[in-house]
Amino acid sequence: MEIIGKREAWNKDKLVGQKPPLKPKDIWAIRIYLQNAHAVRDLAMFNLAIDSKLRGCDLVGLRVRDVTHGPQILPRAMVIQKKTQRPVQFELTEPTRAAVAVWLEKAQLRGDQYLFPSRVASSPHVSTRQYARIVHHWVAAAGLDSCAYGTHSMRRTKATLTYKRTKNLRAVQLLLGHTKLESTVRYLGIEVDDALEISEQTEI
Repeated sequence: MEIIGKREAWNKDKLVGQKPPLKPKDIWAIRIYLQNAHAVRDLAMFNLAIDSKLRGCDLVGLRVRDVTHGPQILPRAMVIQKKTQRPVQFELTEPTRAAVAVWLEKAQLRGDQYLFPSRVASSPHVSTRQYARIVHHWVAAAGLDSCAYGTHSMRRTKATLTYKRTKNLRAVQLLLGHTKLESTVRYLGIEVDDALEISEQTEI
């Protein structure tokens, strides 16, 4: 009788489930690291990832013309999401516009080119896999466990902070480009958070 070895679980020793958002202090730690490292492209990519709340595939697929009008960096932009084929708008805050402007000046990119072109000849822009590796590098540089965070941490960060500060679920739904409110509820995991917050404020 042949003895078949026990297959190791794919998630052994790995953290699974939703990736947590970054905290404000983590955002600043990463920004300071990138500034000190003079990582012009990565600073633009990081700031844009936080502001835009885009999925990784949409972020790396941005073209220069998506965020510019002539020589100006737009304060707001709109893209069609690849997953849903629905438009979503996002803001570019002043620090993000400044970082993108520095990157464009350094890279000398045309309007029709990808905002984050790949350094690999076979790919026109940074791949989602490469973006994931970049995110892990940012997180590790901030002293966090890189296995605990991922590209969805970037997407969830500002959305989560916005909800916590405003409790406006509909606004967050629009910012994330979700078609259903239930999707936003699940994505942010706010039901448990809110229940615990209420419980903590209840004295017995």
